[in-house]
Amino acid sequence: MSVTVTEEPAATLAIEKNPLASPPAKAEKPIETLWQRIKWESMIVLTVSPVIGLYGLLYVPLQTKTLWWSVFLYWFSIIGSTAGSHRLYSHRSFKASVPLQIFLLVGGTCGVQGSAFWWAREHRAHHRYTDSDLDPHSGKEGFWWTHAGWILFRRDIQAGPTDVSDLKKNKLVMFQHRYYFKLFPLLAYVMPAFVAGYFWGDWAGGICYAAMLRLTVVQHSIMSINSLAHTFGDAPFDDKHTPRNHFFTAIVTAGEGYHNFHHQFPVDYRNGIKWYQYDPTKWFIYLTSRLGFATQLQTFPQNEISKGELTMSLRKLKRKQEKIRWPARPDNLPLVSWETFQKEAKNNSLILINGYIHDASEFERKHPGGTVIIRAKVGKDATAAFGGGVYEHSNAAHNVGSPSLLLTWKMS
Repeated sequence: MSVTVTEEPAATLAIEKNPLASPPAKAEKPIETLWQRIKWESMIVLTVSPVIGLYGLLYVPLQTKTLWWSVFLYWFSIIGSTAGSHRLYSHRSFKASVPLQIFLLVGGTCGVQGSAFWWAREHRAHHRYTDSDLDPHSGKEGFWWTHAGWILFRRDIQAGPTDVSDLKKNKLVMFQHRYYFKLFPLLAYVMPAFVAGYFWGDWAGGICYAAMLRLTVVQHSIMSINSLAHTFGDAPFDDKHTPRNHFFTAIVTAGEGYHNFHHQFPVDYRNGIKWYQYDPTKWFIYLTSRLGFATQLQTFPQNEISKGELTMSLRKLKRKQEKIRWPARPDNLPLVSWETFQKEAKNNSLILINGYIHDASEFERKHPGGTVIIRAKVGKDATAAFGGGVYEHSNAAHNVGSPSLLLTWKMS
């Protein structure tokens, strides 16, 4: 997510008074032209920043101090959104002390991700109406729409209603929301440039790298939560909707890439539940809890998580099973006499095992023990030899079922 609009839509404010109310299917006044659809505040931020950042890469030398300052601001901004706007304010995955809330709100503002109130309201709608018309960035609308289109352009259909009454009671959240458009220019542009310029004389580097280029990387990283995490990867917990788990996506989103898990268990403060999964946001929240700044970290019961994994594993096995060709059912096989078996065995390599006749004509050359062993049992009952009298065959031998080896007749 990125920059929010400057004013609250009237329909949205009405919905917030009654979170269960049905939203209007379309805006009261349909947008007629592309010019009217453009969200100019977002358009300016998302175009000017990369242009100036690119200019800096080409013409402004990067000082070591400015590099490390930019890296710090990158992580400060990312954590402000992933741990703050997302896991704390959108999903209430933990409770944060006042100092930690201030830290996260300042970080989110420094990343120009919109106010935490706006961010959480849109994200709750995304979870409640995933992949539907009421989802503000439905994964079914395509990669580029979910990545940036929904931020840059207005649409006729509004996001579905959500309950944000808890956020309205949070004075810190509402303060940031109320003064957001005065705060973000200072924290995202002026402060990064001022620190680099005042303390080590790199005003140009502060503007191009610490402000503009850093901001560009932060914004597209967070925006990737909606695009990459709904496009690439697997679905180990549920495949009903578009969210996916993918390691690369976790890398560029500070741990938000385990999105299939997150959509199934959104209250969990973790996205990567395995110790080896890359989720620095989880580690940050855990560390702040050990330091006493965060409490009541929410985790979903492992038993319920295992249910989701098992359900998807069974679905995958079923799809795999449906692709495998199995021998004909015994009830569908014709009954023949011993005499018929003997007669037919003169022209084909027929072998009797456990009352079933197998045609081994094509398998003779593939038998690990050689053709002679197969030929020795043609027209005979090889049950004892097959079951351990000569060699106790493996499960693979029991399951052999290529078209040339399907059961053909059952003894009468």
